[in-house]
Amino acid sequence: MPQLRMPRQAPARSAATPAVAPDAIDTSFLESLLGYNARRAALAVIEVFLERMAPFALKPVDFSVMSLVTHNPGITSRQLCTALGILPPNLVGMVNALERRDLIVRKPHPRDGRAMGLHLTPAGEKLMRHAEKTAAALEAEVSRGLSAGELKTLIALLKKVYQPA
Repeated sequence: MPQLRMPRQAPARSAATPAVAPDAIDTSFLESLLGYNARRAALAVIEVFLERMAPFALKPVDFSVMSLVTHNPGITSRQLCTALGILPPNLVGMVNALERRDLIVRKPHPRDGRAMGLHLTPAGEKLMRHAEKTAAALEAEVSRGLSAGELKTLIALLKKVYQPA
């Protein structure tokens, strides 16, 4: 049986050995990682998104659900889960909360007697008109350093990461 060797630990620093701090931080490895850059970009956008959506009491996932219901009246919970990559138990609580806020309503699906379609209420329509206008303004603001072509390319490239062919 092969013997496993533990990695060698660096010798303990004595109190007499001064600590060395770099003058400049080398982030080159991190900056070469897609995940790191995607996360930094997402954090920059989400921070502002949370502030702007606070008056609507919408978190990013709530906004996504409401936007899909806005543009796809009658969408089912199963379709929402697939489109957003949400687990059904997690969506149930969100839909219930949006329903309690009188933003969405469930109606029988016209082709599937077992399913319920989700629709906006008049209050939900009004809220989403303002929320989507706010989101569009935010997107224009955070992407102002990109040309229209660069933004289109960036979005297409990001989609290739999370929607591989």
